[in-house]
Amino acid sequence: MRKVAIVHDYLNQYGGAEKVLEVFHEIWPKAPIFTLFYSPDKLPSYFQNWDIRVSPIVNLPLANKFYRFYLPLMPSAIERFNFSNYDLIISSCSAYAKGIIVPQHAKHFCYCHTPTRYLWSDTFFYIESLTGIEKMARKALVPILNYLRIWDQVASQRPDYFIANSKFVAQRIEKYYHRQSKVIYPPVDLENFYLSDKTEDYYLVISRFRPYKKIDLAIQAFNELKLPLKIIGSGNDKYLRKIAGPTIEFLGNVSDKQKAEYLSKAKALIHPQEEDFGITILEAMACGRPVIAYKAGGALETVINGVTGEFFTPQTSQALAEVVSRFNENKYDQHTIRRQAEKFSKERFKKEVLEFINNKLS
Repeated sequence: MRKVAIVHDYLNQYGGAEKVLEVFHEIWPKAPIFTLFYSPDKLPSYFQNWDIRVSPIVNLPLANKFYRFYLPLMPSAIERFNFSNYDLIISSCSAYAKGIIVPQHAKHFCYCHTPTRYLWSDTFFYIESLTGIEKMARKALVPILNYLRIWDQVASQRPDYFIANSKFVAQRIEKYYHRQSKVIYPPVDLENFYLSDKTEDYYLVISRFRPYKKIDLAIQAFNELKLPLKIIGSGNDKYLRKIAGPTIEFLGNVSDKQKAEYLSKAKALIHPQEEDFGITILEAMACGRPVIAYKAGGALETVINGVTGEFFTPQTSQALAEVVSRFNENKYDQHTIRRQAEKFSKERFKKEVLEFINNKLS
């Protein structure tokens, strides 16, 4: 029987990557999870029942709050984990987890959510988006990112096999890492989402408050249209609240049950960002609700134009406002939309992952 270990970059937020990690834990419930640092208060309580093993970075001052200050230490920290007692290592990676060093007898499968955004595709945007005390470190950050980019390129050659979460990400893996990958789409937990008898008069955004998520674009569009927009999520919202008009409502973080209820009754989910995949799109579809998405990234692989949603382009508030202004929710059949989400079920994900791994190991 194989001894399995799971590696995840860091557990300090709850998003799509962590939902994939949950399913990996379901497949291998006895496998320990190695991670750079862990903030229990930012994750569902059941994570505390898992065997989570953290790096020494957690012992450094303010490591969870200002983790960017410790970027230069992360490569050596991830390399310190000892996997000599394991035969199979699964890394869930958008940054450092792929860089683990495994013994010769072990096989390493990297499930790649994206090549590290701030090292490759979004470097300049990342630097410009720094605020507060982190903004003061911009000049020092440039040579650090150069060093990390070199390390990341070396680390990308360490996994035996890459699995990409979308065709979009597979193309980026090939571009930046010169590696081929198998595409296995992330899962959506269909049991948590349901169809509603009727919708209410609002649109919905669900997102962490990060600059690349483009929540400001959605706010500007709905300010112009004077239509109700509810926003679920958390982060630095000072600027977003400042520009929000009277029809914008911030709901903060909500429970999974509340999220499903908001999704099931929304006219549509607004997805203004370019995502590597975009699990929230499928959660909306699992509730039978259409999606209005920016025409880029993983959305192109899940949204069927005119059937499960609509696209807008370019990535401007004007383009989004134009699509919303002519949007007609009554043209969409919620059962058809739900069937699209069912193609991305958790059971399908588990089956494809195990088949790929077993095939390579045999």
